[in-house]
Amino acid sequence: MLSKVKKFRLSSFQLIMLSFASVIILGALLLMQPFSTQERIRTPFIQALFTATSSVCVTGLVVKDTATYWSTFGHIVIIALIQIGGFGVMTVMAGIAMLSGQKISLAQRSRLQDTISAPQLGGIVRLTTFIIKYTLIIELIGACFMAPTFVRDFGIKGLWYALFHSISAFCNAGFDLLGVREQFSSLTTYVDSVPINVTIMLLIVIGGLGFVTWDDIRTHKTRLSRYRMQSKVILLTTALLILLPALYFFLVEFHQMPLSRRILVSFFQSITPRTAGFNTVDLTGLTQSSQALTSILMLIGGSPGSTAGGMKTSTLAVLLLTAMSVFRQDRTTHAFGRRLSSDTIRTAFTIMVMYVNLFLFSGFFLSLYDKIPLETALFETASAIGTVGLSLGITASLSIPSLFVLIFLMFFGRVGGLTIIFATLRSVQKDGTLLPLDDIAVG
Repeated sequence: MLSKVKKFRLSSFQLIMLSFASVIILGALLLMQPFSTQERIRTPFIQALFTATSSVCVTGLVVKDTATYWSTFGHIVIIALIQIGGFGVMTVMAGIAMLSGQKISLAQRSRLQDTISAPQLGGIVRLTTFIIKYTLIIELIGACFMAPTFVRDFGIKGLWYALFHSISAFCNAGFDLLGVREQFSSLTTYVDSVPINVTIMLLIVIGGLGFVTWDDIRTHKTRLSRYRMQSKVILLTTALLILLPALYFFLVEFHQMPLSRRILVSFFQSITPRTAGFNTVDLTGLTQSSQALTSILMLIGGSPGSTAGGMKTSTLAVLLLTAMSVFRQDRTTHAFGRRLSSDTIRTAFTIMVMYVNLFLFSGFFLSLYDKIPLETALFETASAIGTVGLSLGITASLSIPSLFVLIFLMFFGRVGGLTIIFATLRSVQKDGTLLPLDDIAVG
């Protein structure tokens, strides 16, 4: 008599989480090998795992200087992991399947929809093709704009530098090949370079807008009224999150700089925390209020379905719109003539609570365990969970437990908190019965 065996199936959320984890482990195993380092030494697993996680989760935090520690092969592994992490593992797998002539199944389409936060299943293959095609084109254009400067400074190797930094910037990763001086990225060398600064800023913003917003821009061009409400909210929120912090940095910081450099640095410092991780100035030289603002920007991050991490601009917008509706004593939350569902509001609030709590408690742990100032620890945890990569220079000196905390935060920030929750917790099915209504006084 044959026993009946219940077939076990992974959900889309479980597959997304496991695919990211698998690529991270594979990357760590490759980076552990002696030929991945310039000195041909075997890298300890924790350091290789941290670097692989930072790469796939497009963060940029490092325990070893990318330029001087890793070999050319190591650099290729890192940039490949960054590209896979920027696309999303499912998107890469779908792209390979399409190139090989395979038909994309309904289950694969559903996973793609979850990966890129598409509003509907219809047209998902076309959207995926569009994403892959234009990502590669934009990265190539960015490399072309930076190549003259890098070739001037590094010779023919500058072509590789231009491509590496273009991919890293577009994917909001923050890795660079320019070495470290006094624990800070040597992108500070290019603080006055308009081609490098402007190109990297544009790549960060474009990569962080989200693929669905791209599709609206491509389809409707300047006819903003035809954009999805999500795209309108993202574009407006992104513009405000660039302009207002830039104005703050211009007025509060960098007074000793010439006007042109001050403007360039102010915009760069406003854009890079969301969520790229490049820096053109010494971050320890910023005032505590500016470091706190940078931490907030890192927590917010980019937009859904983009290469960026963080809580997302749309989450912030929903929370602010809901607060405004309460102030106006309006029973509904709305934007651009459309009403938001209660599920969207609940989800936004849940995401905010998860991010803030992980950011705070992880910062407390780093501060207590490694005996570092709390504000420095919080800056590090905001950078990790926002998948940014900015640091005040403490990453390499952290203990192994603290490194594992940052690894979890980077993974959480890139894969998505709700994805991890839905992948690990079983759904509780309700019968639709509502409990008796009661109330609690708040405020």
